[in-house]
Amino acid sequence: MKRTLEGRLKSTLSLTIVLAGILAAAASFRFNYGEAQEFQDDTLRQIAAFASKGGLPRDFSPSSAIDPEVRIQVLAPGDEPWLPKGISPGFHTLAGPGGKWRVFVRAGIAAAQATEARDEIAIHSSLRTLAPFALLLPLLAWLSSRIVRSELSSLRSLSRLLEKRSSPSPLPAGSLPGEISPFVEAINSQMERIASLMNQQKRFIADAAHELRTPLAAISLQVQNLESAEDREMLQKRLETLKSGVERARRLADQLLKLARSESAPLSKKTVCIPVFFRELLEEYLPIAESGKIDLGLGNCEKIELEADPELLRLLFGNALENALRYTPEGGMVTLSAGIGMDEALLEVSDNGPGIPENEREKVFSPFYRLQGGEGSGLGLSIAKEAAQRIGATLSLEEAAGGGLKFLYRQKISAEDRKEPA
Repeated sequence: MKRTLEGRLKSTLSLTIVLAGILAAAASFRFNYGEAQEFQDDTLRQIAAFASKGGLPRDFSPSSAIDPEVRIQVLAPGDEPWLPKGISPGFHTLAGPGGKWRVFVRAGIAAAQATEARDEIAIHSSLRTLAPFALLLPLLAWLSSRIVRSELSSLRSLSRLLEKRSSPSPLPAGSLPGEISPFVEAINSQMERIASLMNQQKRFIADAAHELRTPLAAISLQVQNLESAEDREMLQKRLETLKSGVERARRLADQLLKLARSESAPLSKKTVCIPVFFRELLEEYLPIAESGKIDLGLGNCEKIELEADPELLRLLFGNALENALRYTPEGGMVTLSAGIGMDEALLEVSDNGPGIPENEREKVFSPFYRLQGGEGSGLGLSIAKEAAQRIGATLSLEEAAGGGLKFLYRQKISAEDRKEPA
C-alpha cells in the first residue's frame, strides 16, 4: 500500500517534534546540571573559607543536618579513608560512602558534599522546565496534523474535481498553493492539447463520413443500374463506371488510413541518405510516370543525410509525387531535387502542370480541401503536412521555375549532416 503525502508529512512533523523535545530535554538537563554543579562548587568554596577561619564546625548542614544527602562535611585530608592526606588543593570528585562526593580542598581543610544532591537539583529543575513542553507535545502533534490536512484539502478537492470531470476543460488554479500551481498549469496545458485533438478528431470523423457518403451512394446507385442493363454492352459500360466508383472509395479509404497512421504511429527517427531515398522513390513511381508519358527524374541532388522517420518521409513524398503525377499533363516533367540553404535541407518535387493559385496554396493543406474541379480526396497534402510536423520539418508550395508547382520540404540540419555532392 502506497503511503500518502499527508501521512508522510504528519509522521515527519510528529517525529521532528519528538526529536525536538528530546534535544530540549538533553539541553535543559545539561544546562541545569552545570548550574547545579556551579552552585555546589560555590557553596563548598564558601564553607571551606569559613571553616579555615574557625567559623564552622566540622559537620555542617544549612538545614540542621537532617538530610545526609544535603549535609556538607568539613574534614581534614586523611580523616577519612576516601580522602587521601596528600590531596592537592582545588575541586575533586571522589568515591566515598554512599556514592560520589564533591570535595573542595583549601589550606588543609576539605569541604565535601555528596553529588547525589546536586544531581537531584539538576533533574528536578529540568523536569520543571520540560513539564509544560511535555504536556504540549500531543497538542503540537495534533495541531500539525490538522494544519497538514487543511493545507492539503485543496489537493483533495482538485482530485475529486478531476474524477468527476468528463470534458478536458481547464482546472481552477486560483486557490492552490504556489508550489502546486505549475503542476496544475501543466495539466491545463495538456488538457488544452487534448481538447484540440478531440475537436480535430470530431471534425475529421464528420468530414470523413461526409466524403465517404458520396462515393458509397454512387456505388449503390450504380449497382441498381446494373440490374436494369438491357444488353451486354450497356452492362459492360456500367460495370466500368462501378469499378471507377469503387476505386475512388478505395483510394479515399486508403488516404484516411494514411492520415490516421501519420498522426498516431510512433516516431522512429533514423539517418536517411536523401540521394538513395530519392532513387528508391523514382523506382517505385516510374511505372506510373511511364503510363502517363511523364518524364520523372532526378535533378540537382546534394548528398544530404537527415535524421527523420523513413516511413513518414516516404509517406510524405509519396503523396507529393502522386499529386504531381496526377495533375501533370502527358509529356510533362516531374523532378526531384535536394540542396542546402543557410542551415536547412531543401528537398523539392517540381512539375510543369497547371499549378495552384497563390491564394489557395495554404488552404490545400487542410483536410478534405479540394480545388475547383479537383478529383482527389483532399487528403494528400494534409497527410504530408502532418508527417512533416511530426518529423520537425515544414512544407510550402511555390510556383516552379518553368510554371507549374514546386513542393518544398525544409528541415534544419547540422554541419555534420551535409556531405559532398553526389
